[in-house]
Amino acid sequence: MTQVYFSEARQADDVLRLALEAAQLPTDDLGGRNQMFFSLSDDDGLIGFVGLEGDGADRLLRSLVVLPTRRGQGYGRMLVERLERVADGTVERLHLLTNGSAEFFRGLGYVDADRDAAPAFIAATAQFTSLCGPRATYLVKDLG
Repeated sequence: MTQVYFSEARQADDVLRLALEAAQLPTDDLGGRNQMFFSLSDDDGLIGFVGLEGDGADRLLRSLVVLPTRRGQGYGRMLVERLERVADGTVERLHLLTNGSAEFFRGLGYVDADRDAAPAFIAATAQFTSLCGPRATYLVKDLG
């Protein structure tokens, strides 16, 4: 098996923006305050990205994307699990909004939550207020 690398990615990276746009994920708020993005790659090149937004106990998991040629091989799960390990110890809960991947995230332990009960920081993010739309599924995972 080839070595897989998980590392911090620069927010302004054009490849990140292009990958998100190709997956029809929001990019309007890239470069915002308190955002970190991570990439997953191997010896064959880039696999995908995942983001984390915020700086408190509650943070937003955002922008999970696996390149089309790498899908169906478990890399989405790997990206989320590695992000959770990075967040463990400093983050109590991860929140996310999705318009089509709710079952995937439920399979990773995320549970449906009431949007009206979202912490103030999460509810104020662009993802929550405008970019993902009111029909997006809101999910939360307790890392504690």
